[in-house]
Amino acid sequence: MKKFQAQPGSVVQAHRFALDPNAGQSAALRSHCGAARAAYNWAVGWVEASWWQRRVEESYGIAEDELTPWRPWSLPALRKEFNKAKQADPRFSGWWTENSKEAYNTGLANAAAAFDNYAKSKQGKRKGKRVGMPRRKSKHRARLACRFTTGTIRVEDGRRHVTLPRLGAIRTHESTRKLQRRVANGTARILSATIRYERGRWFVSFQVEVKREIERVTRPGVTVGVDLGVKVLAVMADSLGEIRYIPNPEHYDTALKVLKRLSRRVSRRQGPDRRTGQKPSKRWIKANAERNQVHHRVANLRADALHKLTTGITAEYGTVVVEDLNVAGMLRNRRLARKIADAGFGEIRRQITYKTRRNGCRTVVASRWYPSSKTCSDCGAVKAKLPLHVRVFDCDACPLVIDRDENAARNLAALAAACMTGTGVAGDQGAQAPKPRGADQKTRTTRLDLTAGAGRAGGTKLPHQRVTEARDRTQTEALMLW
Repeated sequence: MKKFQAQPGSVVQAHRFALDPNAGQSAALRSHCGAARAAYNWAVGWVEASWWQRRVEESYGIAEDELTPWRPWSLPALRKEFNKAKQADPRFSGWWTENSKEAYNTGLANAAAAFDNYAKSKQGKRKGKRVGMPRRKSKHRARLACRFTTGTIRVEDGRRHVTLPRLGAIRTHESTRKLQRRVANGTARILSATIRYERGRWFVSFQVEVKREIERVTRPGVTVGVDLGVKVLAVMADSLGEIRYIPNPEHYDTALKVLKRLSRRVSRRQGPDRRTGQKPSKRWIKANAERNQVHHRVANLRADALHKLTTGITAEYGTVVVEDLNVAGMLRNRRLARKIADAGFGEIRRQITYKTRRNGCRTVVASRWYPSSKTCSDCGAVKAKLPLHVRVFDCDACPLVIDRDENAARNLAALAAACMTGTGVAGDQGAQAPKPRGADQKTRTTRLDLTAGAGRAGGTKLPHQRVTEARDRTQTEALMLW
């Protein structure tokens, strides 16, 4: 399917509003989301039925050309087959007319995308982690969501209601004045609307094509390096020598005492049990709602703080340098996982990336193995080792003694200047700097795993890192332009 391209001078952005539906509208919203899940499960079962049938026939010795043909998983094919099945299939024939056709189209489109991702991942054409076969969505764990692309989708002139197909006008918690004014002036066009239930509330997100000019930053010629951390959320060092420390609000740790108390209260109530069919008591439902309210407040506070931080950075500096952190690997550290997840490192980088594009600036992503903390920001010497508990950088080649995070932020800001000069040493675009020594990677000898399985003879793992260490050197590392 051809990807949508915005018109020149326009961008596609989302406008999100919290809904305030009544009891009937809440039931209708859940029905549409349930219809999307049912259509998705039907598509997964319909496509996989031919796969299992072919496997059984192959076990009987049937020739390849006589096997059951593969069933297609493209969206047009799934639509055609589902329109036939919904009339005769007892799972849909009694109630499918109660919901908009867009609800079923949402599930079919998600199934087609899931099968396509699985096929590309199996063929090695998809980046990232391997994607498995699509699985059916559970009624209890699936996220409630539905997307509307056709029909009556508009923001009412009263600026307090939105209209969706088959759902009618639904009141919003907040005013829709900003979006309604742009639509009325002809500078915005609504493409689609997505309803979603999260954090205990219903939300609607409008995908809008908006005509907008590039927002100019206040200091376009200044570069800033952003070093993320746990004790201090971010340390920013710009090319003019100014240093800023952004404290970590620690929203989750602040509410941890209250969450523990509410969790103990929930554990004392009679909760649900799907194995035995036990229903939750009213006291458990009330206690669980109180606990969830605290979780939702923490999530909202974190999202608000991160948006304010990234908006301030991208509105001031012309070039922002961030690190390519392995957040998934960092979360495996059980001592720091809660702090790292609460800080939101991945979300900070994602917001900085798209906000710099919106402001006409650029984001420079330093390599994951660039030793920003171990490199001296004054002379360029690189320490072989710098444990995490050492918070002060003491250079062995010069008398520089500086905070570890501040030193890393200065090195990140200097990397962008090296990329702009085009020397080929610190990071020309398209040039890969050599690595004389692996000091920026692990240099400890890999121990033999005596408890490993039979994947390799002897149950050992091949050491893939260098064992010896060398003296300090000047770092030469390539950059990635995001």
